[in-house]
Amino acid sequence: MTCWYEGPLAAFDTETTGVDVEQDRLVSAALVVQDGAGSRPRSTRWLVNPGIPVPPAATAVHGLTDEHVQLNGRWPAPVVDEVARALAEECAAGRPLVVMNAPFDLTLLDRELRRHRASSLERYLDGAPLRVLDPRVLDKHLDRYRKGRRTLTDLCAHYGVVLEGAHDAAADALAALEVVRAVGRRFAARLERLTPAEIHTLQTGWHAAQARGLQAWFTRNGTPEAVDPAWPVRPELPAAA
Repeated sequence: MTCWYEGPLAAFDTETTGVDVEQDRLVSAALVVQDGAGSRPRSTRWLVNPGIPVPPAATAVHGLTDEHVQLNGRWPAPVVDEVARALAEECAAGRPLVVMNAPFDLTLLDRELRRHRASSLERYLDGAPLRVLDPRVLDKHLDRYRKGRRTLTDLCAHYGVVLEGAHDAAADALAALEVVRAVGRRFAARLERLTPAEIHTLQTGWHAAQARGLQAWFTRNGTPEAVDPAWPVRPELPAAA
């Protein structure tokens, strides 16, 4: 029987105007689907005119300029609808969804759906089970004492995955997918008997523990930043009074 990390997987990634999931906007997105390890991946890409300027700092990361997205990007409302429907189709088909740092990409998509469609990611999924595999959470739990950063670039280097065109949504999604396969193989003794649904549930607790540890480190070092323990989608913030 084929282990889940050798079987069908989908991967999702975004590029955005910044790092604030509540205020920043989608600039590009990609969904990569692979029917099995080594098979040819299929990629769907979206380019968005976010309706707000793309800051130079964001362009410096992903290379998408304000002028380019204004000329070539589509309006957000139909794009986020298509993206959410595509993710829902993968979930309904039973494919695990690889998302590096899932609380960022999935929460930002959820907020864009609320902003432009008066809906939510949960509504689009409509009961389809979300089985997320987050390479950052998996690696940090399974190899917790390894020193060093754990960005996608770092994980690719550590697991021997080729990352061509970093910060392109499709390239990052495919690399994250291959990292998850590599993590599965390296830690097969601990993962092969678990289903993606079980791993999804476990990651909720693993991420919360990791967030608590990071928050404690910030507190010790006088950093005011708050770390949200929610995974894979952060709850909607209460409306301002």
